[in-house]
Amino acid sequence: MKWYHYIAAFFAGAFLANVVPHFIHGVSGDPFPSPFSNPPGKGLSSPLVNVLWACLNMVIGYILLRVSNISAKNKLAMFVLFLGILAISIQASIVFMDKMKL
Repeated sequence: MKWYHYIAAFFAGAFLANVVPHFIHGVSGDPFPSPFSNPPGKGLSSPLVNVLWACLNMVIGYILLRVSNISAKNKLAMFVLFLGILAISIQASIVFMDKMKL
């Protein structure tokens, strides 16, 4: 694999992990912060906005996953994919920690 496949794998993991909180809150009917809220990432967006944002993240993550040419046999590529998931998950846990205080 070329170096840019690993970068694509990392960002595929990040985008795919970002689907989860937005989709879950959206389909549950709960408002949740998104880049489209006011202020961005801090205010609450409607459930519909969160579902649409989750779907866009899913499409981008899927495209990046395909571009990365990742396979389960390539342990380094799988590790990089999971690093992307871990990175965005830790960041989201910190950013959204105070969302209920709004």
